[in-house]
Amino acid sequence: MLKLGNIEFNSHLILGTGKFSDTETMIRAIEASGTELVTVALRRFNQDKPDDDLCAPLAQLKNVKLMPNTSGAMNAKEAVRAAQLGRELSGSPFVKVEIHPNPHHLMPDPIETYAAAKELAADGFIVLPYIPADPVLAKRLEDAGCAAVMPLGAAIGSGGGLSTADMIKLIIRDSNIPVIVDAGLRAPSEAARAMEMGCDACLVNSAIAAAKDPAGMAKAFAMGVETGRTARNAGLMPKSDIAIATSPLTSFLG
Repeated sequence: MLKLGNIEFNSHLILGTGKFSDTETMIRAIEASGTELVTVALRRFNQDKPDDDLCAPLAQLKNVKLMPNTSGAMNAKEAVRAAQLGRELSGSPFVKVEIHPNPHHLMPDPIETYAAAKELAADGFIVLPYIPADPVLAKRLEDAGCAAVMPLGAAIGSGGGLSTADMIKLIIRDSNIPVIVDAGLRAPSEAARAMEMGCDACLVNSAIAAAKDPAGMAKAFAMGVETGRTARNAGLMPKSDIAIATSPLTSFLG
């Protein structure tokens, strides 16, 4: 089970809701993935224009919870305000803190992210901050009361995979809260690798939304996540620098 705050999930795959060609395609992908948690930018809530509003169709999905995110916020003050509006509109206790003020690389701002996450955790939110793959920052956010940390695998939308794998391993080793790899994953095999490393979940958006068949790719990512988690729990064999015979050598060979 994936436990975030006091809420448990069977699925270890979280989906983003941006970049899909239309709402129907997005809903089919969510259903195919089996996810129980989706994140949606506050600016996608639009109760005055039902055709543009993502909250209503997402709210109708059974067994799927919403996690508003603060994408678009330039600093902690804007992120806190966005989170409070998101909670008011959605009724969800979750918030994904996402602050990336530089549009050229979209890297999360660690200082503003920490400030916003600390304030929101104290205000009773179940906080999941999107962060650089920084073990020191991850530990500080755990101490601040966050329910999980979400280090990036690579830059948002880049499809760069797990380029920060070595740093994510350090975060996993020292963390007492779930570690969810976010951003950069391109293929289901990368999700499997993240889970084999010890991640507790994966958040995927672009790789599914940009696929020729988003529902098919969503199902493939679900299988990748489950395969990696099963392999991790089964126990991977240790690595060796030397060859080790799979069958014992016997005396008949002399």
